Amino acid sequence: MDIAIIADDNKKELMTQFCIAYCGILSRHHICATHITGTYIADATGLDIETFLSGHSGTEQIASLISYNEIDLLLYFRNTDPADVPSEAEISILRLCDTYNIPVATNIATAEALVMALDRGELNWREFVNPQSAYNKRKKQ
Repeated sequence: MDIAIIADDNKKELMTQFCIAYCGILSRHHICATHITGTYIADATGLDIETFLSGHSGTEQIASLISYNEIDLLLYFRNTDPADVPSEAEISILRLCDTYNIPVATNIATAEALVMALDRGELNWREFVNPQSAYNKRKKQ
């Protein structure tokens, strides 16, 4: 599976700890992330992570992959401060996940449920939706 990871500034440490806890499962999949988040996770876990630009630009790059149906799962730990107004990139990426039926977790509880489902094979239906993904092509070789 192709997994995208994004974490807002005050959630990067939580995302890194989450990835440390589930490193065994995540290591069996292709992971991409925004630059700083991906760097933190790679340094802490040793996972091979494809990184994009930082901030909203990286989020837009991941949104582009989602719009081409090249992402199978999104882990997006967002700011939880009610005073924060969601950015257009944040709103857009969540809409794209709804449009293309991409499972998305915006908090650690949902992320754990999705990663455990991924481990049990319950998200394998994405292989039929996205047979041309790089992950699925590698799997068939």
